[in-house]
Amino acid sequence: MIYFDHNATAPVMREAREAWLNATEHVAGNPSSPHQYGAAASKAMIEAREKLAAFLGCLPNEIIWTSGATEANNMAIHHFAQVLDPKAEVWVSPIEHPCVMESSKHYFGKRVKFIPVTHAGVIDLDWLTVELGDVRPGAVAVMAANNETGVIQPWREALAICRQYQVPFFCDSVQWLGKMPAKGLGECDFLSGAAHKFGGPRGIGFLKVPAKSHVTPLIVGGKQERGQRAGTENVPIIVSMLAALEAREKQLARSEHILRGVWHENFERQLLHKLPGAVIVGAGSPRLWNTVSALVPEGSQLRWVSKLDKAGFAVSTGSACTTGKEEPSHVLAAMHFKAADAHRVLRFSSGWETTEADWDALARALAKIHEETHHGKAHAEA
Repeated sequence: MIYFDHNATAPVMREAREAWLNATEHVAGNPSSPHQYGAAASKAMIEAREKLAAFLGCLPNEIIWTSGATEANNMAIHHFAQVLDPKAEVWVSPIEHPCVMESSKHYFGKRVKFIPVTHAGVIDLDWLTVELGDVRPGAVAVMAANNETGVIQPWREALAICRQYQVPFFCDSVQWLGKMPAKGLGECDFLSGAAHKFGGPRGIGFLKVPAKSHVTPLIVGGKQERGQRAGTENVPIIVSMLAALEAREKQLARSEHILRGVWHENFERQLLHKLPGAVIVGAGSPRLWNTVSALVPEGSQLRWVSKLDKAGFAVSTGSACTTGKEEPSHVLAAMHFKAADAHRVLRFSSGWETTEADWDALARALAKIHEETHHGKAHAEA
């Protein structure tokens, strides 16, 4: 089976697995305990926090460990709901991950305002500039890169605009981290990330917050994380996460993602050639080197996914957190795609270990399924 669903979760890489095993064996204590075992665990956690801060470009004490990005994103929105004026709005891009969308609606209801998105899948910076000139929301949330389409958002520009008007900026960097350089992300006021998207373990993520801000806890019952997130920190998976990120940052420093981007582009050309009527979602916009979202012809998403699965390829229809819902993707709806078209989308997301041969094999499998479906339909009509 060739795996093309890394945006949902990536296999744990060797460096992360070895770091976890080593920490599990040698760092057995609770980091809050006063004895030597506790001190060793605390030291390992401090070092991991310092490494992450160095990659992001922020202070170590600005990082709060969480169980993943869903918790981190909920924590950020919950914090805004507790500290902002009761009448304050939050402005959110309508292509955010469901955990940002749903938590915003939960805490702010009708006070959520959506930032327009172009058909190419990018937020409208001109709109943001003009609107902020008239109104000051309590916070603005724009992700770094979209999980369904791979379209890269102008988060640096959005951050600069928000800074100009002194509006807190929140960025979900889950799909960016480990695929693009982390440097500069720490400039965002609030930033979330998770390990399992780039080869780290499941169950660990973080929320970066402003140094002078004490976040209102989402989880209470302990004084861990400087009183901002209760619960004993899982030191082995924290260490494992940083081992994975360190390995990915080295690959990025060697520009290994550039060649993988070429394989990605070659696959798209093959797909469009072999599947007449196919459309690349977000074509023309800067996109992650690992993600292809495409509208495919002939039949439903699930039929394609099933046939590809039988052919030995794991692909998805979009966000794993919304798969199974009958309504079309909110991301494609925000990009002004018709509901009928949204039901034709497939997402192919590779990883660092995916080869050029894997991409070529996927293109051949798609062409074969299309040909078989087309011939079967023609035979039935005859």
